[in-house]
Amino acid sequence: MLRHVLKTQTARPPVAFQRQHSPPFSYPFQPLGPVAARTRQCQPSFARALSGQSGPPTPGNDAPNPIDDATENSREEQEEEGKREAKRAAWRSTGWKMFEAAATTGASIFILACVGIGYTKYYKWNVLEKMENAFREGDPVLELAATGKEIPRAGEPTRLDVTKGVDDDDDKDYDRWIPRDEQEKIDKIVWGETKGRYHLLLGEKGTGKTSMLIDAMDKINGEGCSMMEAHADLEVFRVRLGRCLDFEYHEDNIGSLFSIRGPRDAGAILDIERAFNKLEKVALRRRATVGKPLILIINSAHLIRDDEDGRDLLELIQQRAEQWAASNLATIIINSDKYWVFERLKQYATRMEVHQIKDLSKDRAMQALRNYRMKYYGEKTNETLLEEVYDKIGGRLTFLNRVAKSEDMVTKCDHICDMEKIWFLNNCAILGEEMDDDVMDQQKYASTAMVLALALTKRYSEMSTTYDEKEGHILPSIPLHRARYIMTRSDFIRKHHDLSIFSIDSRAVVRADSVPMQRAFNEICAEPGFEEFLDATLERISAIESLGRTKELTFKDLLEGGKYKITTRDKKGEVQGEVEMETVAGKKDDGDEKDDD
Repeated sequence: MLRHVLKTQTARPPVAFQRQHSPPFSYPFQPLGPVAARTRQCQPSFARALSGQSGPPTPGNDAPNPIDDATENSREEQEEEGKREAKRAAWRSTGWKMFEAAATTGASIFILACVGIGYTKYYKWNVLEKMENAFREGDPVLELAATGKEIPRAGEPTRLDVTKGVDDDDDKDYDRWIPRDEQEKIDKIVWGETKGRYHLLLGEKGTGKTSMLIDAMDKINGEGCSMMEAHADLEVFRVRLGRCLDFEYHEDNIGSLFSIRGPRDAGAILDIERAFNKLEKVALRRRATVGKPLILIINSAHLIRDDEDGRDLLELIQQRAEQWAASNLATIIINSDKYWVFERLKQYATRMEVHQIKDLSKDRAMQALRNYRMKYYGEKTNETLLEEVYDKIGGRLTFLNRVAKSEDMVTKCDHICDMEKIWFLNNCAILGEEMDDDVMDQQKYASTAMVLALALTKRYSEMSTTYDEKEGHILPSIPLHRARYIMTRSDFIRKHHDLSIFSIDSRAVVRADSVPMQRAFNEICAEPGFEEFLDATLERISAIESLGRTKELTFKDLLEGGKYKITTRDKKGEVQGEVEMETVAGKKDDGDEKDDD
């Protein structure tokens, strides 16, 4: 029974089967032997027989099919092979692209590096070439001097030939430059014949220092020379030095296009140091070819401020001047009107040579005035008038030039003397005993100038000789340390010197700045009551200072027997002294006694 039940439960239910007439398929069949391939039509039942399946397919029959499995395996292998080929092709394409990109980048970098290095070398060569060209013949300073001072160019007639057409022997020897004793020495310095030194030209403004330098440069057409004007602002000084040396401080460098970083931004001092480095290279090349040092002229050095930056600049210039003078590379000429530049350079000077430029002597001044007069008016001036002009204004070239341009020279001389006197009084006039205490500081400054002017006037009156027929005026002088003693101040003389009231030469001797200024001193100090007025001013200043140093104590409650007791003790607390203050009945006047009666 159990077997029957199991058979009944496991019996396959009848399934309706219908033959499906699918389209026949073809497959190649090759019999034994070399015969042509045939194609047979196979029915589905025969295909099932070949596949190992007997009877109709039943649901759930998952028997393997070798032909389908082989076909699927071959397809998978083909797909995998295709994928591998695609990957290999992709890797080959990627590798080629990477190589192409790397080669392009490398070639670009190589070309950029070659162009950048080539441009840098060319730029450095061009910088030195431009700077060397700045010292060749021809200089802008000479062109400006020729235009401003009316120097006749080559082949052009002089003003005298055009206006007068005079052919006298004296007129043929006419020259606008004034022969001076210092000119020969300046010529040798500018021409490069004097080596191993750097030079400081010191003298009052208008004495002809710059004119002598330009004259020496003009004789050699500026070959090997270059001149610049100093300035108080270091940035302006930097620009003027670059213009003098034809150096752009790498501002025209386009190396950034090739990813080459230019010089970093810095202050004016560092740029000036770079310019001197380039100048040193040019000087080395020139010494090897020409054999003469370069000449660099710094004009108006007194315009540099006497502060920390200005002193650093002077120190930098002096260091280079010392080095180049020792190696005969370059000669620096510093032109200054003020004494403080000499004081600053004197501290570290080893190879510095100082040249004191003074006013012209009487005969040279009269010759200069005669030449100036011929230049502007084309006339000859008699000796009497020339001597009268010299007696009034002395041998200062700037005064002689202004007088020569005027139609009435004597009136112009009086005007110059009056202007010098007004300048002195505007800056150093004293106010006397009635001055207010608020102006005490200014009056200290003014009174010291008046005291020194009075001392120079007294010395002028005590001199045995104040005028020489050949040399001309002999101005009174006082040593600098003595002048400070007379003024009772050591700092004011510098300010007076900056205002061109007193002059200080390289030997530390103080005198009036010019002949008209000494005449102003004499006139002011000769006024009636001047010394009493000056003494009253000094007493008023002393009184104001005394009031500032005095402490006032007021004691109260001393009436009707009130007392104050002051005790002084030492550091140990012991009494050193005692002071007791009380009121004392004063003496009565006669009038008060009568009233009491």
